[in-house]
Amino acid sequence: MINGLSRRTLFAGTLGGLAAPSAASLAAPSAAGATAVRGRLPSRPNIVLILADDLGWGEIGSQGQRKIHTPNLDQMAAEGVRFATAYSGAPLCAPSRCALLTGLHAGHGTVRDNPEGGPQHSLTDADLTFAELLRLSGYRTACIGKWGFGPEVPHQASHPNMRGFDEFFGYITHRHAHHYFPSYLWHNDKKVSIPGRSYAPHLFRERATEFIAEGGDDPFLLYYASNLPHAPSAIPGDAGVYEKEPWSDPNRRHAAQVTRLDTDVAALLRALRDAGVAERTLVLFTSDNGPHREKGVTPRLFNSNGPYRADKRDVYEGGIRVPLIAWAPGLRHRVERQPVAFWDVLPTFADLAEVPVPAHLDGRSFRGLLTGGSAPRHHHLVWNRPRKAQAIRRGRWKAVRFAPNIAGAGPEGRVELYDLSADPGEKLDLAADRPELTAELLATLDASIGPDPRTPYGLRTELTDDQVIVTLHNGSSRAWRGVELGLDGPRKRRAHRVPRLEPGAAITVGFPLPAKRGRIVARATFTHRGRRHVFRARHVKRTDAAALH
Repeated sequence: MINGLSRRTLFAGTLGGLAAPSAASLAAPSAAGATAVRGRLPSRPNIVLILADDLGWGEIGSQGQRKIHTPNLDQMAAEGVRFATAYSGAPLCAPSRCALLTGLHAGHGTVRDNPEGGPQHSLTDADLTFAELLRLSGYRTACIGKWGFGPEVPHQASHPNMRGFDEFFGYITHRHAHHYFPSYLWHNDKKVSIPGRSYAPHLFRERATEFIAEGGDDPFLLYYASNLPHAPSAIPGDAGVYEKEPWSDPNRRHAAQVTRLDTDVAALLRALRDAGVAERTLVLFTSDNGPHREKGVTPRLFNSNGPYRADKRDVYEGGIRVPLIAWAPGLRHRVERQPVAFWDVLPTFADLAEVPVPAHLDGRSFRGLLTGGSAPRHHHLVWNRPRKAQAIRRGRWKAVRFAPNIAGAGPEGRVELYDLSADPGEKLDLAADRPELTAELLATLDASIGPDPRTPYGLRTELTDDQVIVTLHNGSSRAWRGVELGLDGPRKRRAHRVPRLEPGAAITVGFPLPAKRGRIVARATFTHRGRRHVFRARHVKRTDAAALH
């Protein structure tokens, strides 16, 4: 982790970094990558998750786009696994990202809607993100770009550093992320002034490639959450190859934003090659929801939602279908049609990192689908916009329910039913023809909305005047055996041992404060399903939640 932004990153020229490797360079194997076994993934791979902001299902070439150029993403799709039926966590940003990070759909997650003019919604200590899970097991972690959960206060539960990321560089709130030429960005717990007119996506790309190059023995997780191509359609200079297109200026610049995002992806893949770690890395690319129609952008011009109805904010397919591409030198090209959703990402990452999967999640690991195998299928998928709209998909059937007086619904609301196998564009409402099926789906939907079902998971620390209080929570579905709890450093030998920790149970032990008040790192070792695991958690200063109000 760096202590301050490098001068190279902070003062990088805005225009000079727009070039990136050609698509052909993505497939060029390094010396190490040439030996990768096709159809396999390494144990505990590095993981790079690239999240676009408001990029529609149909806005990249591999999904049928013809006006906007995305050669690098198309090459990724041609070499890796393209998921044809991937769903976001919600049709808008905050709840979708919450589902992505935590493994819960928006009927159970902490954040279920956007701020909508109110306070920025926050994650809490009850949340366990995929970064927390992987950092416990030894991954080096970074979040670069748009976080999307407030407030802008360090050391509080919703800050990225408190939710598993060793390093954070970017925007904390949604509104701040609308500024492509910001006056400041956050680096960990500090605001960093940005001189001049620096283009934030360029700074993000530079810092991300540096993070990859820093290397080390431990695997890493990079969550690269770009704010491209969210409105406004800001791009440095003119619209490049789109400048002379007979479109409106917002549309030309939107297309340039998407192509700029494509070159950012290429730069990250090149950084993996240059660092010699590509063959040990899985890259996932996706978007947080469907395409936007804000500040003059017209999705219809680009066919941004492909064959699907509606766009951002709608629970029709166009609002929640998103591109999902998995790329690694060891993967064979294939198109996977089994539905997967954002809440499947956390259990998939746990599976890849060989970490016990938390219990009571809505998600299922799709690791098997990456290599041509099988994965557990969902009985149903749920989307929830409180007081506005909800949707449920079960097999080929999808029910949509609008709240009273929302989206043209009357005072009683409105319910619709679609057969997605015959009608993917959701044009023929069958609710009146199939009332029993519609009622059955809505009952399942209602049963899927409720409180957070998870139990605490992980390793936590608390300081008293003379002790370090260490607590290990088994939030998985199986017992952990041969548990040892202690501190790293001189007191390592004074581990506390218990033979078994049941699912849902916790053990708390107090250890004398080290004589030297340096970094305090708690350590837990245990056996789960025949594998010995080591969890480590560094004690960090926290802001009292009451001080935030």
